[in-house]
Amino acid sequence: MEYIKIGQTDLKASRIGLGCMHLGGSWDNSQVSEEAEEKAIQAITQAIKEGINFFDHADIYCNGKSEEVFSKIWELNPSLREKVIIQSKCGIKLGENGYYDFSKKHILNSVDNILDRLKTDYLDILLLHRPDPLVDYKEVAQAFDILHKKGKVRHFGVSNHNPMQMALLERDINQPIEVNQMEYSLANSQLIDEGMNVNSSKNEGYTRSDGTLEYCRLQEITLQAWSPLASGRLTGDNVSPKFKKVKAVIEEMAEEKAVSQEAIALAWVLRHPAKIQPIIGSTSPQRIHDCCEAMKVKLSREEWYRLYKSIEGRVLL
Repeated sequence: MEYIKIGQTDLKASRIGLGCMHLGGSWDNSQVSEEAEEKAIQAITQAIKEGINFFDHADIYCNGKSEEVFSKIWELNPSLREKVIIQSKCGIKLGENGYYDFSKKHILNSVDNILDRLKTDYLDILLLHRPDPLVDYKEVAQAFDILHKKGKVRHFGVSNHNPMQMALLERDINQPIEVNQMEYSLANSQLIDEGMNVNSSKNEGYTRSDGTLEYCRLQEITLQAWSPLASGRLTGDNVSPKFKKVKAVIEEMAEEKAVSQEAIALAWVLRHPAKIQPIIGSTSPQRIHDCCEAMKVKLSREEWYRLYKSIEGRVLL
């Protein structure tokens, strides 16, 4: 496993992080089942075995059960907390009438609940989950100051934010933004598509990232990729017609390099010089292992472009 510095912090994080979205088993209000707990421990244990020290949470994952079940690992290894990096997110209110909430009160309450479920005194990183159009950035700044001063959160970041949203937040907060977590994969490559199609009409469509990749590189903000394997759409058994060609190329490269198909798809994400950190979301020990085989792969420029162009409808020249 390779390790990278997160933002401008002193945190040395594994190149691949484990996303804990599914660890809790179900998204209802039931108790964590014994089966879900066993699977969660197996997944976390395998991740650590592979060298992963970065674990990504959110307060809404499985209605909080993912954080709750993760805390069971401390019982098996009490000294582990200082050896891993724990990140969580807040700002989404679930329910039939769900909404986003970046109010000071909600952020502070969310963090207290997160820490209680995780059975830890602090988060290494807290992210604001989805942009709240009603946000008062001064309220966010007050919340961040309180959390930082009390030692409950060491570093801060965002998820799914564009450059202007980050710039507005940076105007008021006293702590730097260290992370922005965005969807990014061979199947959803908006972060780079817009830059590759400046002053060109060859590729139809629109983009919503508005220079996020370039802004994060400029500001030394670590980009994390959620859904870097596109939920199996690139490596599954029944891919859509749009992805059949890239699936064939992935299979060919995987056989040639003696690694898993997941490793090739992740190697494409890892190849970017921005040192994007993919957050994988599997609970399967075998698939976690397969994903970490990406560390063995260094795609050439030609191979990277071949994969990119294998998606139906993409034209370079």
